[in-house]
Amino acid sequence: MAKLKLTKTIIDCETGEQIKREFTQDEYAQYEADQAAQLLRETEIAAKAAEKQALLDRLGITADEAKLLLG
Repeated sequence: MAKLKLTKTIIDCETGEQIKREFTQDEYAQYEADQAAQLLRETEIAAKAAEKQALLDRLGITADEAKLLLG
């Protein structure tokens, strides 16, 4: 996969000067690690939701009915 050209904008609050530059190798590596971690979190959330729905289906109740029972 081709490396994305990501940029970073640095703003000096005192002078208002703006510097726009490409990510360094370290910043790009951190970006990729963050993206992978986010994908893992989203996958885990989706899997947990599917497990909950499968349980509700086995019990033959809706999510609203489960809330009433547990709430």
